[in-house]
Amino acid sequence: MMKFCSECGGSVVQGVPVGDNRPREVCAVCHTVFYQNPKLVVGTLPEWEGKILLCRRAIEPQYGKWTLPAGFMENLETAPDGAMRETREEAGAEVENLQLFTLCNLPHISQVYLIFRARLLNLDMAPGEESLEVRLFEEDEIPWHDLAFLAIEYTLHRYFEDARRGEFVLHMADIPQRSRHASAD
Repeated sequence: MMKFCSECGGSVVQGVPVGDNRPREVCAVCHTVFYQNPKLVVGTLPEWEGKILLCRRAIEPQYGKWTLPAGFMENLETAPDGAMRETREEAGAEVENLQLFTLCNLPHISQVYLIFRARLLNLDMAPGEESLEVRLFEEDEIPWHDLAFLAIEYTLHRYFEDARRGEFVLHMADIPQRSRHASAD
């Protein structure tokens, strides 16, 4: 919780602002309302000839576990631009043809994942500061028990199901807090 207003320096208190329906952080002096909203995580599912690019994390949470290149969206960027930036930063890879593939709600941690299918432009890739290694995986090589996040596991399962069916569609899910299985979309 905030203690002081970034606008005037006054004390911040919990209260329901006029015209609102839930408690917010509000400055007791200038009445500025500070909204706390979910964070957007954007990333790609980079494809190359039936293989998927994964990164092994060099940071917490989930140090040493595998994930798709993804991270928090920055101000002043679009979701696809953020996903491409994260792919460059974490995997040193360039992608194109971004198509929204999964939207995963994680209300227990106030995050929303937006993962885009993307085509790798080439095989030039290298771990960034947040990755220990990057590698292409076929479905039977995916380290399913060493994946970092449920939203990534959900995305990979949907990808391989869609690939077998020969049709890719948008998937949405609510990801539970402590389960290894996502809800159906």
